[in-house]
Amino acid sequence: MNIQTKPLNEITRNAIDLLAKEIGIVDTVRFINQFTTGYGNYTVEREALFKDMTLDTILAEIKKAPSH
Repeated sequence: MNIQTKPLNEITRNAIDLLAKEIGIVDTVRFINQFTTGYGNYTVEREALFKDMTLDTILAEIKKAPSH
């Protein structure tokens, strides 16, 4: 018995096409994103981003932001 295997990139392309057709491109992207890992070092980035801010300042900025 000789089973032909498809290349992984072909399987992936077919799966994405099927998902996009069935649930739409936006939900397909959302679905795929749950399996990707982030990058960088959030702790270092957070410390740099908020180094000159107090908790009160951060909360005030959050309250000023438009709600979605």
